[in-house]
Amino acid sequence: MATEVTLRPATLADAEAMAAVQNAIFAAGLRKTPVNAERMRAVYLAHPNSITTTLAVQDGAVLGFQWLGHAWAGNEYGVEPGWGMIGTHIHPQAGRLGIGRRLFAETLAVARRAGLAQIDASIGADNPGGLAYYRAMGFRPYRKSEGRIPHRFDL
Repeated sequence: MATEVTLRPATLADAEAMAAVQNAIFAAGLRKTPVNAERMRAVYLAHPNSITTTLAVQDGAVLGFQWLGHAWAGNEYGVEPGWGMIGTHIHPQAGRLGIGRRLFAETLAVARRAGLAQIDASIGADNPGGLAYYRAMGFRPYRKSEGRIPHRFDL
């Protein structure tokens, strides 16, 4: 019998496990490219604009993670500097367990402490699961973008 899913802050040592989550998403056809641990460190764990990365863990296995960072000038998503940016990644076999909702509750508390007024989730237009998740969390579309549907959450 599996133990409860717990949340904890990610560390640099979690890069391989985080890459495994994203690569499972890729293998399921829900992501365009595979990743490696170096990318996880650069994008989520050691990025200068990171605020937090939270892991969902069960029996020592990472089931998913959520990143929150400050938007920076010239970011690839066109998010206004001063806003928050969010990314959520759940292993396909761990879907529908409430992990995303729990991760967002934790991230939202951190966003409030960080003084963010808005959070952007720029979701691929071809990602119905991601679009449904962010809408369920209270995000709403707010601008046009090539290949993405940017959503905002106002704190």
